[in-house]
Amino acid sequence: MKAIVIDQYGDKDVLQEREVDQPSIQENQVLLEIHATSINPIDWKVRAGYLTDMLPFEFPIILGWDAAGIIVEKGSNVTNFEVGERVFTRPATTRQGTYAEYAPVDENLLAKMPASMSFEEAAAIPLAGLTAWQCLVDFAGVKKDDKVLIHAGAGGVGTFAIQIAKSLGAYVTTTASEENEEFVKSLGADQVINYKTEDFSQILHDYDFVLDSMGGEVQSNSYKVLKPKGKLVSIAAPPNEEEAQKYEVEAGFLWLDPKGEQLQKLADLYEAGKLKAVIGETFDFNEKSLQAAHALSETHHARGKIVIKVK
Repeated sequence: MKAIVIDQYGDKDVLQEREVDQPSIQENQVLLEIHATSINPIDWKVRAGYLTDMLPFEFPIILGWDAAGIIVEKGSNVTNFEVGERVFTRPATTRQGTYAEYAPVDENLLAKMPASMSFEEAAAIPLAGLTAWQCLVDFAGVKKDDKVLIHAGAGGVGTFAIQIAKSLGAYVTTTASEENEEFVKSLGADQVINYKTEDFSQILHDYDFVLDSMGGEVQSNSYKVLKPKGKLVSIAAPPNEEEAQKYEVEAGFLWLDPKGEQLQKLADLYEAGKLKAVIGETFDFNEKSLQAAHALSETHHARGKIVIKVK
């Protein structure tokens, strides 16, 4: 099968196209024929060697941890999915990722695609959508009328977080550039802070929850907008415990735990018209396109998700 692999850590040019063996599956897995995948920051962070302590993979490595496609084979213990079904997934974080024509996926990480959902839409949802869900629902327990601040609302996680927070009945504020103001409002944002010209920490007060995807100074200033006993979760950098205690805030760092049943809840929101996948750019499945897609993701200015059409 065709795959894009890396044999060493480095810049985007280490992404190389080649033929590799089609993977075999275990009894609790399916073999997924991948029709689309997407780019996430974890992809180029692994590629650059930033996550070697956390993910000590052996080379060669196939990156990519989002996929949508069709089941072409299933293990003997797989009971809830059938060959021929259209599914999407955030597969386990292994060295056998989704920049490939086929990938093995554990049954408990699969969700069934709604009939109206395209493979490109489905591939855009899992990692970013599940991250947003786990921040808002699992960590924060966001409920009706909560005031929520979502940083970088036009980004991959941000676009899903705005929509999920609105589906929970929250009042949603987000930071974005002037060019993206109408876009994030179209997703449901009630208030937009122009991060280039306005200081959110001087404008907002008594918020229940902040989703931090930036780290650094943005994270530190985010404590100022929270009410005592408010919550902050970061997907960028572990919060400083002393800072959190100073502001009497519950703060944590979230590393995604993939779950098929939660992905199915996102599929339900999609079917109910409460969630859409925002695809900023679509690339073909080849070496040069993947290199260009990585370069775009590394700018931190991609709108929505970057999707790769595999089939």
